[in-house]
Amino acid sequence: MDLTLTEQQKMLQATMNELRNRDYTKETLVAIDAGKEPALGHWQSLASTGILGSLIPEEFGGAGASLADTAVIYEELGRGPVPGPHFSSGVLAALVLLEGGTDTQKRTLLPGIASGERIFALAITEEDYGWGPEFIQTLARTRGTDVLIDGTKLFVHDATDATDLIVATRLETGSIGLVHMDKHARGVATRALPGFATGLSEVTLLQALVSKSSIISSMEDGWDVLERAMRKATLILSAYQVGGLSQVFDMSLLYSQTRRQFQQPIGRFQRVQDHVIDVVNYLDAARWTTYEALWKADEAREGAIEAMHTAATTASESYYYGCNSAHDVHAGMGIVREYGLTLHTKMSRTLYHYLGSPRYHRKRLAHALGL
Repeated sequence: MDLTLTEQQKMLQATMNELRNRDYTKETLVAIDAGKEPALGHWQSLASTGILGSLIPEEFGGAGASLADTAVIYEELGRGPVPGPHFSSGVLAALVLLEGGTDTQKRTLLPGIASGERIFALAITEEDYGWGPEFIQTLARTRGTDVLIDGTKLFVHDATDATDLIVATRLETGSIGLVHMDKHARGVATRALPGFATGLSEVTLLQALVSKSSIISSMEDGWDVLERAMRKATLILSAYQVGGLSQVFDMSLLYSQTRRQFQQPIGRFQRVQDHVIDVVNYLDAARWTTYEALWKADEAREGAIEAMHTAATTASESYYYGCNSAHDVHAGMGIVREYGLTLHTKMSRTLYHYLGSPRYHRKRLAHALGL
């Protein structure tokens, strides 16, 4: 098993590094976080690289890249961390359409995702928060050739910036349906959720009307489609978290070398060294479990699902606790918004439960292992 980057992946990494350093400087990211600049201010620049179509086959306007190639891209984006709907639209929504969409839906919607013209957000979780079909209570009722949808979705990533939504609903048959709708359609309202999180929204659906042809998973239960898509998307999300933690480590190491106290760098103090080593250990654990899971998924190896759950658990916890250790290194400087560490602290909290908390993935891992 060779987990080193190929030459093509190194080129992808360099391209994304150049984009991030040019368009998403620390000052820009801090301004976006403070609400002084829009999150989509550099969207066209991002879309022009083709990364939004990385997982989309060439016949639908994408690049048809592997999960590992796409993960290299998102690891670099995570170093920002670059906010915005690139993951929600270019990864999660694209995978849902590829897994469950009709040929017409794929040909109609995927090219727009790949070009960045259409921006998708997935409205899944509700007030009774969880990542299972039992938590879906939003109702979809058939009215002739149309479907009426009523319900409220909470903690929806990137809905305020989206043009389109994919909504998980409870159909009259009792199964889960995934419904595509225009975010600006009658009966649909979005509201940004304030607080210590990034890009979360509430989506309210009050007799929102769509045609039956908008149901993505018409031939099978929508949760099966969503779960297959989430298995792949979770690996890309883990890579994004690895990139974030990698940047946190670089910041912590540099600060320990340059911040002086008692006429010497604070990195000479054992307790500071302990905190930096904690970040290193978290980073190594997250990186190598994620890389192994990507390799197994791309190669369709035995244990790919178990490796995915392991990577998801490790990456979420490592990013979260790695940021905690980084704040121990930085002390008061770490909470200064302009310094940039809090960008990662917020993102690590925002993504901790996304697509399933570590506890959720541990339970699924135990189930996959027959425990």
